[in-house]
Amino acid sequence: MNSTAATRRSRLTEYVETAAPAEREKTEARRPDENTPFPSNKNSFTRSAAAELAHARRELATRVGEFRRAAVLVPVDEHDVPLTGDYGGVRWIYAFSDETALARYALARGEGDREWAYQRWLGARLLDAAVPAVGVPCGVALDVGGRGALFPPVAGIVPDRVAVDVSAERGDAK
Repeated sequence: MNSTAATRRSRLTEYVETAAPAEREKTEARRPDENTPFPSNKNSFTRSAAAELAHARRELATRVGEFRRAAVLVPVDEHDVPLTGDYGGVRWIYAFSDETALARYALARGEGDREWAYQRWLGARLLDAAVPAVGVPCGVALDVGGRGALFPPVAGIVPDRVAVDVSAERGDAK
């Protein structure tokens, strides 16, 4: 029985076949043949702790930059005060990337049947104006209860004057 006749081709295979020949040759040159054992952990490539830290910092800077430029929904009460929650000694302003994320949060709270008032704010306005106005350590929780992100009150995310990791006397990170 010919097993290859019944095998379905993946769309990924079609993508690889359209790749530039030079790239395909590089990939094929790196592939071990069937008889080549996989390397042990002690011989495999690992990034240094410093490289991992630098990578994490770049990713954080990218996410903060994207959030600062994004318009987010901030649920407010009848006095236009943003919805917040306290956790771990920090007050978190809740923000949502879209109405669907806000609706998921409302349903999770068992309050999906009521109307939710919200304002549209730029992430930068939340971090630069709203967070300092709170008067206690404060950050922003994006898409709470979902696959969101936390923007804590630390240097590089909020203004240094309200960052919890900056010394007030010296103005530098702790």
